[in-house]
Amino acid sequence: MPKVRTFSTDQVKGKKVFLRVDFNVPMKDGKVSDDTRIRAHLKTIQALRDAGAVVCMASHLGRPKGKRNMEFSLGPVRDELAKLTGWSIKMAEDCVGESVVEALGSLKDGEMLLLENLRFHPEEEKNDPDFARRLAEPFDVFVMDAFSAAHRAHASTRGVADHLETYAGYLMEKEIEVLSKVRDNPDAPFVLILGGAKVSDKIGVIDNMLDKVQTILIGGGMAFTFLKARGVEIGRSLCEEDKLDFAKEMMNKAAEKGISMVLPVDVVVAQEVKDGVSSAVVSSDAIPSDQMGLDIGPESVKSFAGIIEGAKTILWNGPMGVFEISAFASGTKGVAEAIARTVQNGSTSVVGGGDSAAAVAAFGMEDKVGHVSTGGGASLEFFEGRVLPGVEILLD
Repeated sequence: MPKVRTFSTDQVKGKKVFLRVDFNVPMKDGKVSDDTRIRAHLKTIQALRDAGAVVCMASHLGRPKGKRNMEFSLGPVRDELAKLTGWSIKMAEDCVGESVVEALGSLKDGEMLLLENLRFHPEEEKNDPDFARRLAEPFDVFVMDAFSAAHRAHASTRGVADHLETYAGYLMEKEIEVLSKVRDNPDAPFVLILGGAKVSDKIGVIDNMLDKVQTILIGGGMAFTFLKARGVEIGRSLCEEDKLDFAKEMMNKAAEKGISMVLPVDVVVAQEVKDGVSSAVVSSDAIPSDQMGLDIGPESVKSFAGIIEGAKTILWNGPMGVFEISAFASGTKGVAEAIARTVQNGSTSVVGGGDSAAAVAAFGMEDKVGHVSTGGGASLEFFEGRVLPGVEILLD
């Protein structure tokens, strides 16, 4: 299990700390519409403040394409953080240069600053060495707490580590600890639940975890590629034609290894992905030619739940259907409820970030399903067995 370097009070007291967070939060009408990612960093921020560090938070927001576009300003995030905590937080006009130096100069130990969007500079995503040096220049210590950005080798996630003492924040430490246990040392029976639209997104995870799991449950849009690979007619359902051979190969490999690969026995179908559209439950081998599968059906939910409830370790990545529309949300909700029951009985569960995390949040179940990772792409790459650039810098 990878062990990351964490900071002590002595290492940050009276120091200027460059804290990489992920405040890339959903916005609506110029305000933060979901503060989950902000709240995830509060323990680290509070610990640095209590230790007497000058805490300078850095993040990206959206895709401003390397240009200063105030539509992507972190100003509303600063306002939300202040409202959430009651803290006084200064805001720098930029993330490098004189405005940062000036803002830092007016801060006392324990006070806080938020830098402007890192991605206003194209050099950030290029991990430009000179830009990384300029980012690091005013600081004494780098604390990397943005697990969800750790799979990107950017100036603020990787480059600054070449110039500063580097430590993991509490969120980063927790993510690595919990995800490592599930990836490297899972208790059996271990059930892997995969959903979402594409098989291609999950190839690396299936490849890497095949020797560790006892059962794989497959739902979401990707289930139809596997069903078609079995020779089932899938109507107008989503299918990655170029992944049919992979699906066949994985089903054969699983059978050889004695792994149970379970596909939906029934699905919810409709003619289009739309709220209020007429839908029906059909057997997964009887999908009408003019319909598309948009969720797993009630019998599949029952079957999946029975398997989940017998698990000691669960890894879930990807919803079972188009959960944003209530008619196609029952499969994802049913799986989340089964995981919650299993966790209550002492099993370990990790919900991969991205759409899976959004789904459990939509159902108000984020505190019931075990560890909900903040990282979508990062958690996927972690379970593919890759060493993430923003984690590598923290390893002894």
